[in-house]
Amino acid sequence: MAPSGQTDPLSNIDPVVHAPARLKLITQLYVVEAADATFLVNATGLTWGNLATHLRKLEEHRYVKIDKEFRGRKPHTTISLTERGRTAFQTYRNIMQAALDDLPEP
Repeated sequence: MAPSGQTDPLSNIDPVVHAPARLKLITQLYVVEAADATFLVNATGLTWGNLATHLRKLEEHRYVKIDKEFRGRKPHTTISLTERGRTAFQTYRNIMQAALDDLPEP
């Protein structure tokens, strides 16, 4: 609990980033320039349908950029974290770290 007069850091958490599936996606994308959809399915354990749903939400908030192209005759989707997405993740990390640092020792 935050001391009197101070705001609880978790009250400012971004629910778009905090959702477990989207947090997995953003965490994977944070450490690479871009990733393809197959990599993200394998790295996160999400189904193709869940991946599409969560990427759509991240795209709506302009946290990711999705590029679709054809390689030969096969579709290929590449996803990258935007600057806005990187900032949102860094803010999320800072808030979570502050919340954890505020916990008293048992």
